[in-house]
Amino acid sequence: MTLEQTIKQIKPINLDLLDEAQRRLDNLTKPVGSLGRLEEIARQVVAITEKRNPTFLGKTIITMAGDHGVAAEGVSAYPQEVTPQMVYNFLRGGAAINVLARHVGAKVVVVDMGVATELEPHPDLISKKIDFGTKNIAQGAAMSRKQAIQGIEAGIEVAQAEIQKGMDILGTGDMGIANTTPSSAIVAAITGMSVAKVTGRGTGIDDGTLSHKIQVIQRALEVNAPNRDDPIDVLAKIGGYEIGGIAGAILGTTAARVPVVIDGFISTAGALIATEICPTVKQYLFSAHNSVEIGHKVMLEFLGLTPIVDLNLRLGEGTGAALGIGIIEAAVKILNEMASFEEAGVSQSER
Repeated sequence: MTLEQTIKQIKPINLDLLDEAQRRLDNLTKPVGSLGRLEEIARQVVAITEKRNPTFLGKTIITMAGDHGVAAEGVSAYPQEVTPQMVYNFLRGGAAINVLARHVGAKVVVVDMGVATELEPHPDLISKKIDFGTKNIAQGAAMSRKQAIQGIEAGIEVAQAEIQKGMDILGTGDMGIANTTPSSAIVAAITGMSVAKVTGRGTGIDDGTLSHKIQVIQRALEVNAPNRDDPIDVLAKIGGYEIGGIAGAILGTTAARVPVVIDGFISTAGALIATEICPTVKQYLFSAHNSVEIGHKVMLEFLGLTPIVDLNLRLGEGTGAALGIGIIEAAVKILNEMASFEEAGVSQSER
């Protein structure tokens, strides 16, 4: 489905059901509001899905992989070969995302959006490769506008295929050496914050490399002059194929009234692109966690999202999203399984 068709299908969440779910929560055997964020999460899921008693039987993490030409500038602590190596690790089930997805009963879907090498075929690998990595954003545009749209629409296709297989909650994930660099560039371009205030250490670079990374991002913004009012232009000029894929997956999922749990810095950069394309998407988003990356907090504040947990995570892959899905599922179980005062024969508060 095209980007335009998908945007037309994204509708606001059902505010009437939001209020109805709150009334149900207020009548459960607990003081009103005593389960805090869990109550907020449960009623948002009801309003998103339009199901009074939602359940999650198709928990899915979609992990998008892509390489970045800007890696040639020495902005990462790891070489580019790590991207395909980690993709194979995902497919073998040996990465952190596999462990945490198994823990919450979610499946992991791995997508090649633009890894710089030809990956070996695997039954669990979806190939949507746009190109063999982006171009170096310090020297010019990451990709063409056509490729940016192609990446978003590939993400939409992946999400829609998973929805047909029963996906009822999406967790976003990423893999791509040097991808915190385009993510920082995106947040600086869209929020207007200075590069220094949105650029962190990624995989763990030292002070000297961090200073160099900031200069590289500043140069990328100057060379490309992305149009802040055109999110596709921002993605094309300073983004990444996996970031576009994440944006597309978010759009495709929200079009089907399915909740989305965004992971860390790179996933939130994808969410930023998606919400700039269609602001209604914000109503469908849950932020799983607050990343160590300093730009992540800036993005979350810009989006008006409060992270569910803060565990000093900075891995990506969808790891935080998996944990977020577990907590969201716990929230809806409260709504579905907890007894009301009447059902339990418990006296209510007299005040």
